[in-house]
Amino acid sequence: MGKLLVVAGLIMAAAGALILLGLPIGRLPGDVVLRRGNTTFYFPVVTSIVVSVVLTLLLALFRR
Repeated sequence: MGKLLVVAGLIMAAAGALILLGLPIGRLPGDVVLRRGNTTFYFPVVTSIVVSVVLTLLLALFRR
């Protein structure tokens, strides 16, 4: 459990550093944004896929 918490913390710290450096995490091409009047609907399709692939690869590496 301790290793998992450390890895999760490192991943969040790395994501925070990338955001501070200006990487557009969460606004990738392919994400759905609908704006009508005062309402905005945002669904991060591509961002979800990228995060899923990265987490799958990281967890596969740490399982070994």
